[in-house]
Amino acid sequence: MRVTTRVEDPGDAPATRRVHMAAFPGPDEADLVDALRRDPAWLPGLSIVAVDGAGLVIGHALLTRLRVGDAATTGDALALAPVAVAPEWQRRGVGELVVRAALTAAEEAGEKLVVVLGDPEYYGRFGFTPAGRHEVSGPFEVPEAYFQALPLAAYDGGPRGLCRYPEPFVGV
Repeated sequence: MRVTTRVEDPGDAPATRRVHMAAFPGPDEADLVDALRRDPAWLPGLSIVAVDGAGLVIGHALLTRLRVGDAATTGDALALAPVAVAPEWQRRGVGELVVRAALTAAEEAGEKLVVVLGDPEYYGRFGFTPAGRHEVSGPFEVPEAYFQALPLAAYDGGPRGLCRYPEPFVGV
């Protein structure tokens, strides 16, 4: 299995959409990625694709900007979502590869904190822990273990508070 990761090129958008459409039962995640591309939260260097030996996009992990905290303590963080792998490549390490590449890119960019809503067993392998341990909360009513945060090397104890996701996430 020869799989590599790289920053998504603008020309990858249709292939990335195909991966999301194949990985999920409906168009919500693919539509979310398309909407985020048009939003100020989009960070082109933090949209990472996995490609096979022929250069075909087979996975995608996206980090976008979100705000954390109130007016006195507001700061920037990143949301990891969505993550998708083409069905024929699932359970072969591609998801882990593309998520690790996205987190590395965020760390190299000097980002402080990443949050994710997802399976604690899966995201725990990357170092995510319940966000409440970092005084960060999410706008979603989910069990505490599922809204998680990962402090990166530049983390200095903040930001703290309620996460405010970009508009495209509303209603997803």
